[in-house]
Amino acid sequence: MTNAKIETSQPEVAYMDAGIELWWNVQNFLFAEADLLDRRCFNEWLEILHPDITYRMPLARNIRRDQIKQSEYTQPGETAWFDEGFQTLSQRVAQINTGIHWAEEPASRVSHLVSNVRVQVPANTVGSPEEVKVHSRFLIYQNRLQTETVLFVGKRADVLRRHEGRWKVLERTIYLDQNVLLAKALTTFF
Repeated sequence: MTNAKIETSQPEVAYMDAGIELWWNVQNFLFAEADLLDRRCFNEWLEILHPDITYRMPLARNIRRDQIKQSEYTQPGETAWFDEGFQTLSQRVAQINTGIHWAEEPASRVSHLVSNVRVQVPANTVGSPEEVKVHSRFLIYQNRLQTETVLFVGKRADVLRRHEGRWKVLERTIYLDQNVLLAKALTTFF
């Protein structure tokens, strides 16, 4: 890993790549999270979310190549597939756990593959950072009934913050690589 400084959208804060130990720990955190979701341990998954989480999946637009950086995805405050906090995520988990969720009975078989993990820390960090930015790619396979199969592919931008001595997901933005949703429903967590 390099230690090259990377500028962010907030010009006053520069980030740089984390060292290999922190990168390894964060990557294992993401793999453990994926395993919780695949095993349908949704209550345990809620425990690794920060109480102030913002969980958002903006819509993708088909636009000119020179406008991609500014306009490809809807911005906060605009329409999104998900724009939730801890309370609504908890409600979704409670709904699935009732056993009468129309799109999850019978339950889906889901596999989350997470890759291309990059971890960045504020450039002025001394010692262990309290917050990190994480960029990753995902491929989620969902199969339900005999033949319903869906692939979700995209990118995630996360902010993890230490809370009560462990990492928690404070922000998650999910960039789905589809302009039109090709699934019947969005019942899985990303």
